[in-house]
Amino acid sequence: MTMHWSAGVLRRAGIAGANFLRSGMALCPRQAAGILLRGGWPPAPVSKMATVRSELLKNFTPEEAVRHNKVSIIGTGSVGMACAISILLKGLSDELAFVDVDEGKLKGEMMDLQHGSLFMKMPNIVSSKDYRVTANSNLVIITAGVRQEKGETRLNLVQRNVSIFKAIIPSITQYSPSCKLIVVSNPVDVLTYVVWKLSKFPKNRIIGSGCNLDTARFRFLIGQRLGIHSESCHGWILGEHGDSSVPVWSGVNIAGVSLQNLNSGLGSDKDGEQWDNIHKEVIASAYEIIKLKGYTSWAIGLSVADLVESILKNLRRVHPVSTIIKGFYGINEEIFLSVPCVLGENGITDIIKVNLTSEEEGRLKKSAETLWEIQKEFKF
Repeated sequence: MTMHWSAGVLRRAGIAGANFLRSGMALCPRQAAGILLRGGWPPAPVSKMATVRSELLKNFTPEEAVRHNKVSIIGTGSVGMACAISILLKGLSDELAFVDVDEGKLKGEMMDLQHGSLFMKMPNIVSSKDYRVTANSNLVIITAGVRQEKGETRLNLVQRNVSIFKAIIPSITQYSPSCKLIVVSNPVDVLTYVVWKLSKFPKNRIIGSGCNLDTARFRFLIGQRLGIHSESCHGWILGEHGDSSVPVWSGVNIAGVSLQNLNSGLGSDKDGEQWDNIHKEVIASAYEIIKLKGYTSWAIGLSVADLVESILKNLRRVHPVSTIIKGFYGINEEIFLSVPCVLGENGITDIIKVNLTSEEEGRLKKSAETLWEIQKEFKF
């Protein structure tokens, strides 16, 4: 569900010496007027427009650029742009920066969004092949990577995407050493681990989008069966964002009413109503969407914006996102899986200790083993 990238091209894209101002990046009004902002922006040439500006405006006080909530998105494929529009429509940042290796598409997407800025109240939308455009980001969202092919499992993507991440992560950390990183590219759990290793960031600042979307699908499908809005249907998908994910049927409830108390076989083979088909549909849904339209985009974009909102607004909401769970549930390896996490301005601040049944805990361990079989082969 990510864009097409070439690892070789990406290596060239990470070169800091690239010409930053030939990227099609738009300058804000102060920059266009020749006022140097933080970072040493060059003065724009004097023009008739500058004269009109000086006649129109009388400067009242010296002004310096202040960045509050800068978000950068690596990759302008279908997922990257779905993340962008979701963030823009929520009004979550005051600057949005894009990086991609396809200069034409990069500039086109930037211009298209800039022309809609009147409707989104977004002061600054910028782009470049050079990672300097991401400097001083609060949050960097990584959607770069080769796209999942029809019928391909997320885990099969891993080797193709690891080399890409080796090329781009050093450039991100160079220009935004204090940022939080949200990893969206698949297989997201393994790649979140890769980002953690490559970035050398503390674990709280590395967040995989994980099962935030799986859980949304789960709650939607439960709501469809009951005729209740998904917001009022509470339940979790944990573990791998993929085929070995774990539905926590023991925690599914509506207004505090446990569905397992109403149907003791809920989600098991003994369930005559076959509620477990909902989890099977959660797993199959991405493959079905890819088969129908070629990729997934809108739901993951909305899901990522939900995470961004919790972080930038310091909401301390609980999300099932991918984090290192070594030491939890009998897992002793450095594995990233989704568990309920509290998200705020420092990233992941707490992990909720969920009381799983023995069967659910066993499935979570199996999910960890599935990922470890691939992850243990990595060399950094």
